[in-house]
Amino acid sequence: MTEPLVAILDDEPQIRLMLADALQEAGFRTACYGRATEFEAALQSTKPDVCLVDLGLPDRDGLTLVHRLALESGAAIIIISGRAQVQDRVTGLELGADDYIIKPFEPAEVVARVRARLRKAKPSGSIANTAYFNGWIAHFDRYILENDAGAETAFSHAEGEVLRLFLNAPKRLISREQMQESLGGAASESFDRAMDVRISRLRTKLGEDPKNPRLIKTIYGAGYIFLGDVRWQ
Repeated sequence: MTEPLVAILDDEPQIRLMLADALQEAGFRTACYGRATEFEAALQSTKPDVCLVDLGLPDRDGLTLVHRLALESGAAIIIISGRAQVQDRVTGLELGADDYIIKPFEPAEVVARVRARLRKAKPSGSIANTAYFNGWIAHFDRYILENDAGAETAFSHAEGEVLRLFLNAPKRLISREQMQESLGGAASESFDRAMDVRISRLRTKLGEDPKNPRLIKTIYGAGYIFLGDVRWQ
């Protein structure tokens, strides 16, 4: 079995080397890039399982790249950045990142976060990757929502984690605390706001009326309930 591949995009050679050494020692394969252009070129032939992305890139806005990766790559995305403001973390998570690590950091923490994201993305045992519900098909192997007319809409890895959580527990209340525990985020304002944005985007992609959603209901002060009838295959 091939070990997971972690792509490291950071313009500081010392950080690339430090992370690559720690991840390789932990059993991961790594690929390192100093510029967004070479990283994007490599994505044409390489499919990493996790991307570690610095926001302060010399040739591209890191947040724009994160958003594109979230919609197109299917990889888990972890931002590594010296930007420590709450709004920076919120924006990164809203644009599709799965996690946000502030520099300076310990390499062991990054390794632990990578392992956590992979556990969420690839649960142990046999698991279905296609869900049918209320005229929709969710293809988790391709990160695609398909409606009953066959039209397809992409969703990000982070949005997929939330959608899978709902589809695995239809017609049951899911509290904020359960979401935080299941999705591996730290309880914080940035996590709550990121969840709100992901749920809002899922509603939009499912054609929901934002004032009266039929599938993903907000139970104020308690959490959310997914009201669809779900069949996995």
